[in-house]
Amino acid sequence: MPMTPTSKAFLQIHFCVVLWGFTAILGKLITLPALPLVWARMLLVVVALALLPKVWRGLRAMPARLLWTYAGIGVLVALHWLTFYGAIKLANASVGATCMALATVFTAMVEPWLANAKFSRRDFMLGIAVLPGVALVVGGVPGDMRIGIAVGALSALFVAIFGSLNKRFVEHGDPLTVTALELGAGTLALTALAPLMPLLPIPALAEAFAGDLLVLPDMRDLVLLLALALACTLLPFALSLVALRHMSAFGVQLAVNLEPVYAIVLAIVLLGEQHDVTPMFYLGVVIILAAVFIHPLVSRRRLQHPEMLGTSEAKGVVE
Repeated sequence: MPMTPTSKAFLQIHFCVVLWGFTAILGKLITLPALPLVWARMLLVVVALALLPKVWRGLRAMPARLLWTYAGIGVLVALHWLTFYGAIKLANASVGATCMALATVFTAMVEPWLANAKFSRRDFMLGIAVLPGVALVVGGVPGDMRIGIAVGALSALFVAIFGSLNKRFVEHGDPLTVTALELGAGTLALTALAPLMPLLPIPALAEAFAGDLLVLPDMRDLVLLLALALACTLLPFALSLVALRHMSAFGVQLAVNLEPVYAIVLAIVLLGEQHDVTPMFYLGVVIILAAVFIHPLVSRRRLQHPEMLGTSEAKGVVE
């Protein structure tokens, strides 16, 4: 019996989410500090997108004001990726993935101001319900990992900000063009930030973030970077665009919410990270993810512009 388009799309979007789950694993396996890691990843994606004539046509047709708007959002995207991988370097992949689930909470708070959306008391209460889970997560990791949780929470805040801004402006540009522009601007922003990273006042932060952009990675890191840029960024982006034509927004959101689950399971299987944390951590994760899964069930709000999944893996789509 042939597979229906909806069933095929369901499998495709879950495959995308699994690939996005691997971004945390690859971030831990790549030995580069966070800034050169993210810089190389963004540069590789931009170079690949620059080969597409459609991207250049979209750039030429875009008004200057909109170009600068997307470039500014791209800086926020770069800061999100930088802090996400910084959290992984400072803690582990499980912590980084868990912190991303907080993006839903932050979005409920910032979206009414940034995307002209109506404030939802229900969303805010779900955000409050997450706080005990956050407390358990913090208490369930060694003390030296807690700075990673703080950086990961900051990364989730960046997701909420640029995700809300993308929802406001994304309909004015082609998704591939917008993605290329945002990641290109983000690459330039990271290039400017590179000299400042060694000056961070906390030694652990400087060690996790600072690195020379012009030093070629070894072969192992280069292969992993290519996998991160091509297999975990461009491939799921293309597949998600196809799958979204045959799925409801609600179904997409439920699938996307599985990303932290996949990432944590992969971290346990591939990295043995269950030995780094206590059961209290996983209890906190369950509480956080429960709130994240309840969110689309109780709100039934439309997933706006899901084609922008490619800008930040699944984490950029939190409504």
